[in-house]
Amino acid sequence: MKIVIPGGTGQVGAILNRALSAAGHEVVVLTRRPAHEREVEWDGRTWGPWAEEIDGSDVVINLAGRSVSCRYTPANLRDMMDSRVHSTEVVGEAITAAARPPGVWLQMSTATVYAHRLDAPNDEATGVIGGSEPDVPDYWSYSVEIARAWERAQEVADTPHTRKVALRSAMVMSPDRGGVFDVLLRLARLGLGGPVAGGGQYVSWIHDRDFVRAVEYLIERDDLRGPVNLAAPRPLPQRAFMRDLRSAWGIPVGLPATRAMAELGAFALRTDTELLLKSRRVVPGRLLAEGFDFAYADWPEAAGDLVRRRRGDRDRAGAEGALVSGSS
Repeated sequence: MKIVIPGGTGQVGAILNRALSAAGHEVVVLTRRPAHEREVEWDGRTWGPWAEEIDGSDVVINLAGRSVSCRYTPANLRDMMDSRVHSTEVVGEAITAAARPPGVWLQMSTATVYAHRLDAPNDEATGVIGGSEPDVPDYWSYSVEIARAWERAQEVADTPHTRKVALRSAMVMSPDRGGVFDVLLRLARLGLGGPVAGGGQYVSWIHDRDFVRAVEYLIERDDLRGPVNLAAPRPLPQRAFMRDLRSAWGIPVGLPATRAMAELGAFALRTDTELLLKSRRVVPGRLLAEGFDFAYADWPEAAGDLVRRRRGDRDRAGAEGALVSGSS
C-alpha cells in the first residue's frame, strides 16, 4: 500500500514510518523541512504539489500539529489549535479533490478530549467529554476545545469515498530519544520519579508496538469509523505508574513532588503541568469490543520491554563507539 503521513517526522510518525516501511509499504512523509528520501514539503496550511501524493494513495495518517510539550501560554495554545485544525482542513481538501482518493483517513486526535476524572474510565460510548470539570485550571478547557475542533475538522470534510477514523491516542510509549517515555525515565533516574500531587491521577498509555498494531488493524477493518481510543486497557494511578517504571529500571526510590514543585519542574522543562496532573483514565472500548488483542495490556510488562529495548540500544551504541575508537 501507499501510505501518506502528514506531519510524520515526530516521535509517533517515526514509529509508524519504521514499522510500515519494514512491512513493505510505500510510506511518504509530508513535512515542512524534507531531509530524507520519500519526504515531501508542505506547510500544513496551503495547497501545493504535496497533494499529488494523496491522490492515488491507499491510506492517509495525519499526525500534523504543534507538539504539546511546551508551556501552555495563550500564544502556544492558539498555535496548537491552528496547526491541528488547518492541517486537517487542507488534508480533507486534498482528499476531496483527489481523482483516486484513499480508502481510509486516520486522523490523530487525543485522549485529552475526555474529562479529568478519578471515579470511572472513559470509553468512546460512555466517556465524559471534558471542558466543564470543577476545580481544574481554566485553560484545561481550551485543550479540550482544541481536541474537539481537531476532530470536527475531519468530520465535516466532504470525503464520501474515504472512511474516516479519529485516533484518540493516549501517550505512546517507546524507547526512542525525546519521547514521553524518555522524559519520564530521565526523571526517574534522577530520583524524581515519585508521586506528583499525591499521584492519584490516572495515566493512560499505549506501548508503541500495540499502537502500530492498532493502526494496522484500523486500516484493515473497513467497517470501523469515527472516534477510537488508542490506549492500553488498564490505566493506572500516576504513583503506581512511576513505581513500576522505577522497578523496571532498578531505581528503589522516587522523591514525591507537590503541585508547586511540579510547576517549577514543568517550567524548567519548558512544558506544562497538565501533562502530569490531568487524570486521563481512558480505555479502548471499541478495540476491545472488536476483539483486538493487546500484546502489552499491563504497564509493568510494557515498562520491562521498553527498558530492555532502551538498554539494548545503549549497549549497541557503546559497542559501536568502542569499535570506532579501536579502529582510529
